[in-house]
Order: sequence, then C-alpha cells, then structure tokens
Amino acid sequence: MTDLPRPDGRQNDELRPVTFEPGIAPNATGSVLVSFGNTRVICAATIEKKVPRWMNAQGVKGGWVSAEYSMLPYSTHDRKQRDVNRGKQDGRGIEIQRLIGRSLRAVIDLQKLPGHTLWVDCDVLQADGGTRTASITGAYVAAEMAVRRLMKDGVLTENPFKDSIAAVSVGVFYDTSVLDLNYPEDLAASVDFNVVMTGSGQFVELQGTGEEATFSDDQLTQLLGLAKKGIGELTELQKAAL
Repeated sequence: MTDLPRPDGRQNDELRPVTFEPGIAPNATGSVLVSFGNTRVICAATIEKKVPRWMNAQGVKGGWVSAEYSMLPYSTHDRKQRDVNRGKQDGRGIEIQRLIGRSLRAVIDLQKLPGHTLWVDCDVLQADGGTRTASITGAYVAAEMAVRRLMKDGVLTENPFKDSIAAVSVGVFYDTSVLDLNYPEDLAASVDFNVVMTGSGQFVELQGTGEEATFSDDQLTQLLGLAKKGIGELTELQKAAL
C-alpha cells in the first residue's frame, strides 16, 4: 500500500465538502443544488397528475417516479454537445437516469402516489467526478422537499418515502482504497465502485469494475466499509438539509 497523497489532500476515508442549497429552482415543487467538492448538480422535483401509459394499460395501481439526467454543455472542460443537437440521447446519460429512478423507487411506496408521477431532473453544472452519486443524493433531498410541500398542500395524504437514499463512489487509487473519488482519482483508479444505500444501511445497488485490473476480497471489504461510512455521513447531511 502506498503513502501517495490524494490530489486534494483528503484522508482516504474522507468525503469532499458536501453542501445542499435548497430552493435553487423556484418553479419546481422541491429543488436543491448539491455539491460534492467541485461537482455541482441541480436536482429538481415536480409532480404530474398522470402516470405512464403502461400503468393504465396493465391496470397497475399507484403512482410512479422517474428521473432525467443531463450534463450541461459547460459542465466539463471541453464543451459537451447537447443531446438535442446530436440527434440522440447519450447512452451514459440514459444509464444514469435509470439508476436515479431505480434508487428513488427503492425507498418509495408507489401506492401512496396514486395517479401521480414524481419527476426528478438532475442537471450537472460542474463535473469533477461522482456526478451520478451526487445526483442520487441530491435527488432524494429534492424529492423529499417536494413530498412535504405536496402533503402541506393536501395533494398527498401520506409521505410515500419509507427511507432515505444516498450514493457515493469508492475506488482503488494507486493501491489504496479511497472514498468519494474526484475526477483525477476516477481517471487513475484501478477499481471503481458506485454504491447506493438507504439511510438504514441497506444496499440498493452496487456498480463496480476493475479498470483493466482485478481486486481481492479484502479490497472489496475495504471499499464497502468506506462506502457505508460515507453514506452514513451523507444521510446525516441530508437530514440537516431537510
């Protein structure tokens, strides 16, 4: 194991500074600007009084939760072309928005959203690694804010959230297991994981791979331990933001 310091000087088990700025999108039912260090994402939740056609066609009761994810053209060092100008949606963006939607649905009782779809839009303002994990963590805060407002307005009678949800990246950076990778670490990592967990400590999804490398049982245990620690801290920050 190496003593090579992390690019930003953090300890191996230390999150980047994480903040939540509520009310960033006034026209949304709930919104927040979430920052993981230099990664910044606007998460905005809105409610629509309709459900997907497949639910009506199949007679499925309750409501639905869906997410959309995009990186703004100026979010990266080199301008990123908008999907509308490319003529097709970016495959990576599709994968990430499906992950955000799955993560939220894992902690929501859809029967308590009867006839409604809760949309969560995640737009990356600045990308410095971990945009999907920041999006999931911020999406929960925005969605919870929206639900509380809808309950106050009498649109919903019960809070559909059964638990909170948060996500963080972990990886092996120069033979060392580290928490919450920024872009230089993500670029150089030999192993990269994205971990999604509930506030009560249940796993929702693990996305992990060796980048032209392998990893041992011990490294996997270390990585999951770091993720649990990080998500515990993120859960407390979410509570404080709400």
